Amino acid sequence: MNTTAIYIKTEPQLKAKAQKVASQLGLSLSALINAWLKQLIKTKTVTFSSYDEYPNEATRKILRQAELNWKKGNHSPLFKTGKEAVAWLEKQGI
Repeated sequence: MNTTAIYIKTEPQLKAKAQKVASQLGLSLSALINAWLKQLIKTKTVTFSSYDEYPNEATRKILRQAELNWKKGNHSPLFKTGKEAVAWLEKQGI
């Protein structure tokens, strides 16, 4: 089997934790990274879990206001093209 090396920089604690999880799964870290690379090639997408990430207060405030605006019908129409969107914005004076 012909192989090549990929060198990355990461935090030592992150590497150690990842190696521990891989080991608990009965895999090497290299096997997991290779599987991830194959999935990237196959799907051309990158998916991360966001269970531990939450919007900050400023973003939550904007989201709350956007939801209120949506419920009140205070929003732009849906556009099929970028040109339609630009034309609508120009009509609004934006």
